[in-house]
Amino acid sequence: MNFSDILIMRHELMLTVLALVVLIIDLNLHNRDKHLIIPITLALFFIHTVVGFMPSQPGILFGGMYRTNALLLMMKNILNVGVLIILLQSVTWLKKEENREKISEYFILLFTTLIGMNFMISSGDFLMFYLGLELATIPIAALAAYTHHQTKSAEAGIKLILSSALSSGILLFGISLIYGATGSIYFDSVMQHYANTPMQVLAFIFFFTGMAFKLSLVPFHLWTADVYEGAPINVTSYLSVISKGAAAFILIILMFTVFNTIAPIYNHMLYLIAVLTMTIGNLFALRQKNMKRFLAFSSIAQAGFILLGILGGNTMGMTSVIYFVLVYIFSNLGAFGVVSAISTVTGKETMDDYDGLYSTNPKLSLLMMLSLFSLAGIPPVAGFFGKFFLFASAASAGYYWLVFIAVLNATISLYYYLLVVKAMFINKNEKPLAYFKSDLATRTGLVLSGLGIFVLGFWSQIYEIINSLSFGILH
Repeated sequence: MNFSDILIMRHELMLTVLALVVLIIDLNLHNRDKHLIIPITLALFFIHTVVGFMPSQPGILFGGMYRTNALLLMMKNILNVGVLIILLQSVTWLKKEENREKISEYFILLFTTLIGMNFMISSGDFLMFYLGLELATIPIAALAAYTHHQTKSAEAGIKLILSSALSSGILLFGISLIYGATGSIYFDSVMQHYANTPMQVLAFIFFFTGMAFKLSLVPFHLWTADVYEGAPINVTSYLSVISKGAAAFILIILMFTVFNTIAPIYNHMLYLIAVLTMTIGNLFALRQKNMKRFLAFSSIAQAGFILLGILGGNTMGMTSVIYFVLVYIFSNLGAFGVVSAISTVTGKETMDDYDGLYSTNPKLSLLMMLSLFSLAGIPPVAGFFGKFFLFASAASAGYYWLVFIAVLNATISLYYYLLVVKAMFINKNEKPLAYFKSDLATRTGLVLSGLGIFVLGFWSQIYEIINSLSFGILH
């Protein structure tokens, strides 16, 4: 191993250096100058995001524990773009007086958990996968409790760490059964020895249960709404988009490679979970008035659609999931960005507070409508194509009834998304939220989200690029 070999870990190495730089800067700044950390960190992370798109050679490290290729790099770059938008949307909130002394902690925890997600995506065995998963999970719990002076935030941190500990224990037990049944923890070796023996099927059930917690699949979703509501909004958007996206990426890699031999067995389980997740997520979203809980149950329903691509079981299925997650990142960050901008300035977070919003803040209202339409899957925005490709992949595998149920759930979701649109554009309010103008960073994050929703809907080449990379991995 030489220095050039180590450079294939450039995402992880740059993030580690970035976290250390933030720490060093924080130690050398006076309290009154802490706000300078924000523009410096944004500039450095922007450079990191740009460098991530530069060409890199595939390779493996540490005897196969770590691996990288073009598809894995794309997954990491997708997460980087999402985190960049979240950082831009966090600027106003971080500048508030109660957060000023903890700015560096926010960035360091965020980068640390992103490092864990990158290791998880590039893992070549279950040990590296589990280490990455834990490195990604523990800092998120601290972020959920970031505003610990607020009871709900502290409660969110406790709920998240306890549920994560339980799910990690279940997942680790599944990994131990996989090792006991196959004699290896390396993905390539396990894939060659995995069959439909009772012990191996049981091992998969435990493993998938642990991952279902991370994705908020029903019935492992009970922590989601409370944690999303209690955590700061920017942390909630990170949990909803980046954390879920990373879990979806590594899950599809394992399902399409390591566990593909028992697909006829687990497909029945995924079918049921997909129906329950879409349906229950949508039905509970209908009842919500708090915008964070509303988007929490919306994200649960969206996770159910991801399973359609996994059930497809082919290149189109993997491509559809990656493309859907990419679209979901921009769509959800657009919605969360508007909620964050309003909450930071006014402290309002309920749907009733949005009555008449268009009369005072038309640009925010239009972006929120665009984001919700994308989440609902209304053409011609990107969300329509994301859902269409998922439906097509499931239909190609013969799951016509499942596609029919998914279409019904998409229709239900359209109703509750339109409730927010109705509140902003139609409902009367004698005292709507006053006009306000967000800072440049927040506006930039919102514009990037809106552009992503439009560009991904009309730039068909992105789907073809993902499809060619997926084909190279599966064949």
